[in-house]
Amino acid sequence: MIVTVTPNPSVDRTVGVDGLERGEVLRTSAQQLDPGGKGINVARALHANGHPTRAVVPFGGASGAQLMALLDDTGLEVVAVPIAGSVRSNITIVEPDGTVTKLNEPGPALSDEELTRLVAATGQASQDADWLVICGSLPPGTSVQLLHDLVAAGRAAGARVAIDTSEEALLAALDAQPDLVKPNAEELAGATGRSLATLSDAADAARQLLARGVGAVLASLGPDGALYVDADTCVHALLPVTTPRSTVGAGDSTLAGFLTASEHPSAGLRAAVAYGAAAVSLPGSQVPGPGDLHLDAVEVHTDPDRARRLAGAPRPVSSHA
Repeated sequence: MIVTVTPNPSVDRTVGVDGLERGEVLRTSAQQLDPGGKGINVARALHANGHPTRAVVPFGGASGAQLMALLDDTGLEVVAVPIAGSVRSNITIVEPDGTVTKLNEPGPALSDEELTRLVAATGQASQDADWLVICGSLPPGTSVQLLHDLVAAGRAAGARVAIDTSEEALLAALDAQPDLVKPNAEELAGATGRSLATLSDAADAARQLLARGVGAVLASLGPDGALYVDADTCVHALLPVTTPRSTVGAGDSTLAGFLTASEHPSAGLRAAVAYGAAAVSLPGSQVPGPGDLHLDAVEVHTDPDRARRLAGAPRPVSSHA
């Protein structure tokens, strides 16, 4: 069983346009409505491929009711935590070449009582879990202490803990010493103060996070695949996508894939890249199903080419080391 918690979920509307032009009236060519938030995306990807999962989700307001209805349609097991505020609604605009523009609302603030109930519900939901996965942004005004409280709740229940977040929350997550963190290339650069020009740079940055007490790092590297690093292992995997359609939720699917085989890093990384590549090939924030996965096509390198140049060569996005 894998439990996810999404402190700041959303209803995600994805629309397609022929081209994004500021100041113009645009006609959308397609639209899709999905339950959103990184933890929800992870749970949806796991559920779609037959892996037992449970999603802890705060909800409130009309958009919260809509979120619950969308989740109910998926058949996903949900632990709902009522809140007074209304769940946010996000808009994703996709152009024909795969360029994605996202408009994300901040979401509702949660009271101290609501945060306490969220932590308690997460701990209870994790009693039979192998992993607790804490994902996404924090509600506005919420202290990063919430991450530490959620990690403690998961550990008290006997679960390993994975975290996928960004910026200040990612730095706070490192101090909680989770078993796994999943930054993308830009987040890895920002968390370590490094420029990532090569695979060697990414591996060294990941080891910098290990030195802070993190058990393992799963770094999604966009077109360069993904990298897994722990105290004994450095594995790189790659599966080129010829026709990318949307990157929304691809990192979440990558994490979901890894968790399906996390006991074996090479197998977990193969699944991670297969899930991520499949997600990029699908529209909006649609998650891949069994028919979308091509595990045999993934190239796994247990002795990776550390001189490999990374597309975009991410630079630090914050001054924190």
